[in-house]
Amino acid sequence: MSAGMSAYAEEVAARLPRVAPDLNVVVRPRDRTLAPDEQLVLPFALRRAGARLVHFMSVYAPMFSPRPYAITIHDLIHLRYPEYFKRTVGPYYATVVRTVCARAECVITDDERTVEDLERFLGVPPQKVRVIPLGVDDAYIAGVDPEAAVRPYFLNVGNHREHKDIPTLLEAWQSLPQDVSADLYLTGTDDLPPSSARPERASGTLRFLGGLAPERLRALQAGALALVQPSLCEGFGLPLLEAASVGTPVLASNEAIPGVLRPYADAFAARDVRGLAILMENIWRNPERREQAQRFARTQTWDRCAEKTAEVYREILKEKTR
Repeated sequence: MSAGMSAYAEEVAARLPRVAPDLNVVVRPRDRTLAPDEQLVLPFALRRAGARLVHFMSVYAPMFSPRPYAITIHDLIHLRYPEYFKRTVGPYYATVVRTVCARAECVITDDERTVEDLERFLGVPPQKVRVIPLGVDDAYIAGVDPEAAVRPYFLNVGNHREHKDIPTLLEAWQSLPQDVSADLYLTGTDDLPPSSARPERASGTLRFLGGLAPERLRALQAGALALVQPSLCEGFGLPLLEAASVGTPVLASNEAIPGVLRPYADAFAARDVRGLAILMENIWRNPERREQAQRFARTQTWDRCAEKTAEVYREILKEKTR
C-alpha cells in the first residue's frame, strides 16, 4: 500500500479503542495482499471471529466476507488513468472491488471528489458513501523546526508514477526567471526515465532526497517555500494537509487538492507549466506562512478521523438491530 494508505490504517486502528470505548475493536493485521488466502481463508477466519461488523481498510478484501462490513476506498486513480497502471488492475476492480462494494453496508472515502468516481466506475450509489477526511500526525501539531538550507527550496512529496506528472513540475521550475534562486527537492530516488533530460538552472539545484525519516520529512515540509503537487489526480493528498499544518503554502493542480483544503491552497490547471511557474515565482518573491490554513489543518486530526469512523460503525450496527 502507499504511505498514505498505510498511515490511515495504522492511525485509525490505533486510535479507535480510545476514542470509541463503547466499541470492542479487534485489529487483524495482514502481511500481504492479493494472495489466494485473501479470498479463500480470510472469510472463514472472520466468520470464526464472530464480529458484528468488519471494516476493510483498503481495496484488498474478499468478495464474500461475512456481513455486515464497510470498506474504505481512498481513490479510483487506477480507473481514471488506466494507461499508467498494470493491465491486471482494471479486471481486479471490475470483479473483486465492484463485488465487495455491492455487498458492503457502507463505502468510506477521504474526499467528495471520489464519490462521483465510485458511482461512475463501480456503481456505488452516493447515499451509500461516507466521506471522512484524513488526519495530520500529532507531531506536526506539537511544533516542527524547519530544515536549514543553503537556498530556498520547493518541495514535492510522493512517488514519481506517471499520474504524478513530475515533468510539469520540472519544466515549471526550470522556466523560472534566472534571478529566482531556488532549489527543487523531490522525495524518493532519481527514477526518472534515462531518456528524459534533467533540468538545469544556474540559480538552483534539483535534488532527490531518497527515503526520509518522519522527523526529517516534517522539517523539510516546514522549511519549504511551498509544497508543490502537480498530480493529474490525488485521492486525498495527505502531504498537502501536513504542509498546511506547519504553515507552508500549498501549490497543487485542481484535481490534487482535497476539498477540505481547497480554500487554503493555490490551484493551477493540470499540465499547466506556465500557470505553475507563475505561482512558484510569486511565492519566491513574496514568501509567506499561511496561518489561516495552518489553524484549519490542525483541526483535521487522526483522532477526528477515528471518531468519524466510529460513528459509521454505530450507524451500521444500529441499522442492523432494527
